[in-house]
Amino acid sequence: MSPVTTASDHLPDGLILVVEDDPLILEFLCEILQDEGFTVEPQVSADAAAVYLEQHSDKVSLLLTDITMPGKLNGADLANQFGDRWPDKPIMIMSGFETPETSGVRHDVSFIKKPWALGQLLDCVEGALKKAPVQR
Repeated sequence: MSPVTTASDHLPDGLILVVEDDPLILEFLCEILQDEGFTVEPQVSADAAAVYLEQHSDKVSLLLTDITMPGKLNGADLANQFGDRWPDKPIMIMSGFETPETSGVRHDVSFIKKPWALGQLLDCVEGALKKAPVQR
């Protein structure tokens, strides 16, 4: 019997940095992605994620962030910093209130509106990862 193929079998290795200030949504997102075979790093704020990236940016394959968050940085700020420093890495943004355009995101990103359905989320993650240039 051959192994079951999942979406993640066709996607780059690496980590999805998941940034969400609501602990229940953060936990749910991480569980969904881990169930699909992805490795995730949860962060509860854009500020914490920026600190994490200073040490571990080489491991991150995708930034998945909410826009509206408390702290010095919001998700749009984080997406702009991430895109400025690592332009070859994909960014996925989710929000129930804003869009990347209205929040001032300057980079090409994948966007999903909250509330999302499970299939929509996974399709958006897969699409964002496929946009990433092949690492050689």
